[in-house]
Amino acid sequence: MLVSGGLDSAVLVRDALRSFRSVQPLYVRAGLRWEPTEVRALRSYLRSLRSARLRPLAFVDVPMTDLYGDHWSTSGRHPPGYHAGDASVYLPGRNIALFSKAATFCALRRIPVLISGILSANPFPDGSVAFLRAMERALRAGLGAPLTISTPYRSLKKHQVIRRGRGLRLERTFSCINPGRGGRHCGDCCKCAERVEAFRRAGIRDPTFYAGGPGALEAPRSVRPGSALKPGSRRRRTTRAAP
Repeated sequence: MLVSGGLDSAVLVRDALRSFRSVQPLYVRAGLRWEPTEVRALRSYLRSLRSARLRPLAFVDVPMTDLYGDHWSTSGRHPPGYHAGDASVYLPGRNIALFSKAATFCALRRIPVLISGILSANPFPDGSVAFLRAMERALRAGLGAPLTISTPYRSLKKHQVIRRGRGLRLERTFSCINPGRGGRHCGDCCKCAERVEAFRRAGIRDPTFYAGGPGALEAPRSVRPGSALKPGSRRRRTTRAAP
């Protein structure tokens, strides 16, 4: 299954372990700025699951820097801000590249199902149902393998996924596109905004430490990575509309 260090992947790994005899987490490196921090978070989270049916994290490389050039996703300069919205983080061709190489990985190892954590709010053309079905047909034909692309969260929103993950070590996940020192969430990018809003809508206390920006105002500054919220800790409600 395709994994990142984010909330959706974290919960989906647990759900996949309940449905399959073994689960192979696969991270696709594209050369994007946040990947080293995300991988550290992902390794930490996977260790918390302690399942014998979870295979060691595997990697494949799909470099995109030659195409994206001096883009914010590679340079880190001027990433989309807190109120920029979902459409601002669109990376052209990213899912095409991810699925192509991940499917080849699966075919070579006779893994029949490729799982992705795409949500219902995904606004991008390469996250649509039409794209996913067309990609599945093309990969089956091109690889000569009966591969299925599974997107079990396609009807869910992020706050619903967080509710499914209640009790998991979600403080070990990472969602930021502009990580600060020590791998902290910046609290000032649109992905941090999405995270803050999702925890609020889920009705679950956000365990994330945001280094600054609006995110630091929305979540208690006393929270540090890996720590628990103090009873009675409160956050101000965000004004950002849900996707």
